[in-house]
Amino acid sequence: MAESLDIFRYVSYLRLRWAWIAGSGAVAVALALAVSLALPRQYTATARIVIEPPAGTDPRSAMAVSPVYLESLKTYEQFAANDSLFQKAIDQFRLRALLGARPIESLKKRVLQVALVRNTRILEIAATLPDARLAQQVAKFLAESTVELSRTIETEGDRDLIGGVERQEREMRATLDGIESARARLMAEEPVADLQSAMDNAGALRGTLQQQIMNAQLEMADAGRQSGNTAARLEELRRQLAALDAESREREKLLALRMSHRDKLEAEREAAQTALTGIETRLQEARAEAGYRGERLRVIDPGVAPERPSSPNIPLNVVAALLLGLVLPVLYLTLELSYRVGREGQGR
Repeated sequence: MAESLDIFRYVSYLRLRWAWIAGSGAVAVALALAVSLALPRQYTATARIVIEPPAGTDPRSAMAVSPVYLESLKTYEQFAANDSLFQKAIDQFRLRALLGARPIESLKKRVLQVALVRNTRILEIAATLPDARLAQQVAKFLAESTVELSRTIETEGDRDLIGGVERQEREMRATLDGIESARARLMAEEPVADLQSAMDNAGALRGTLQQQIMNAQLEMADAGRQSGNTAARLEELRRQLAALDAESREREKLLALRMSHRDKLEAEREAAQTALTGIETRLQEARAEAGYRGERLRVIDPGVAPERPSSPNIPLNVVAALLLGLVLPVLYLTLELSYRVGREGQGR
């Protein structure tokens, strides 16, 4: 019963002072409205960039966007928010004359806002300025400059890659030319045709000598006794055969050495040609894929000049002031009533 009485007393207490509460709310609304109308208007224009996957990416994998991939796209926020790019915007649109001689960090914090839309590949670049048309121009400029910066970095990367492969190609061609020159010198300095012809002639001569030795041996056997002339001739034939065999062995060693030199150079030549073919293939692929390896940025919305200011938000400020103007006096009256009730309890 006491609780119901207290609640009734509290409501009655507030009802008796409704005019004061309403007046507080009205004053708060009037102050908020006056301050909001006195504040300078700020307009926010937003340009949007879509970050498309590389051209060579499988469309099915491009549709399956992972959180890790989306997190990696935040790198492009730094592209749009870098100080040098914002400095260009300040100089081109003379923002210091409009906003005052402030540090670039302060200006960027006040004017620029860059963020990747959650769970999308859309990058938003917002510019807030007192001039609506200028805000749209700045947002558009920053978006286009971000796209151009991305393309420049990608082009430089492609140029470096192609240049590196072209350098490898030149070095390999120089290596192959050196091998070809060494091979030509080897052909001239270490011919094998004469050696092979001499060895063939030596083989025929050896057969002839062996036949003559056999004939001499048969003559001696038929005579039944050893003839001095035949024996001397037989000895001379054997000496010639031994000398011919020794010379043939030297020729064989020389031919084997020259053939090993040729085989070594031929193996190096084939290896260099294979490497050069691989480098040429890589170079063709690098040139064909130039400009398609990284993400592609494209401005899908250059923004429009806003027709309604982004700040001050008059309806929001008025509502907030009204709530504050009503809550504060109610809170004050609640504390005052509690104090009175407490004193009455002590008086008893």
